[in-house]
Amino acid sequence: MQTLLPPGWPRPRGYANGVAARGRMVFVAGMIGWDAEGLFHTDDLAGQVRQALQNVVAVLAEGGARPEHIVRMTWYVTDRKAYVAAYPEIGKAFREIIGSFNAAMTAVEVAGLIEDRAQVEIEVTAVVPD
Repeated sequence: MQTLLPPGWPRPRGYANGVAARGRMVFVAGMIGWDAEGLFHTDDLAGQVRQALQNVVAVLAEGGARPEHIVRMTWYVTDRKAYVAAYPEIGKAFREIIGSFNAAMTAVEVAGLIEDRAQVEIEVTAVVPD
């Protein structure tokens, strides 16, 4: 995987502007903060992010991929201010579960998600090297 940073651009913190990769692609649908049985254990945003990331890793593993193969993430959050306020806890969960690497990332505030209790939904594209 190669991160893409045009000359003269400042390096983004915690993500990449772009990524180039070769290999087998694995696509993970939007994962929310419930467990394998569809139960929420918290209404805390950072807690839901932690669970959603664990769900992402579980689905990746089924496809023969690992967190370091993630090239793109899209995060949908229902409250931008709560998301920004939870940066430290979210960052800690991200480093523990995903690791420290730079995928191309987008975060979007949405009016709501299909599951009423869900505060975050994370979808992922991974590329497993040839």
